[in-house]
Amino acid sequence: MNISKSEHFLDITDQICPMTFVRTKLLIETMLSGERATVRLQGAEPLQNVPRSVREHGHLVISLAPEDESNPDGPQILVLEKS
Repeated sequence: MNISKSEHFLDITDQICPMTFVRTKLLIETMLSGERATVRLQGAEPLQNVPRSVREHGHLVISLAPEDESNPDGPQILVLEKS
């Protein structure tokens, strides 16, 4: 994943729900409409809850993919765009 295309980066792999989305939401609040952020996350709950919550708050999920294709259970990279 090319992180340089995003204006913002957040690593929440060491966080648990609900803090994963709280941290993501705080980042989104600092962004301008149309800006993109890359969020590195891990774990079943964050993988389910963070993208869903981003969409529920009206923002766009551009992609969600494993950081390392050879390790699909490892960290995932979420790219979002603020609406």
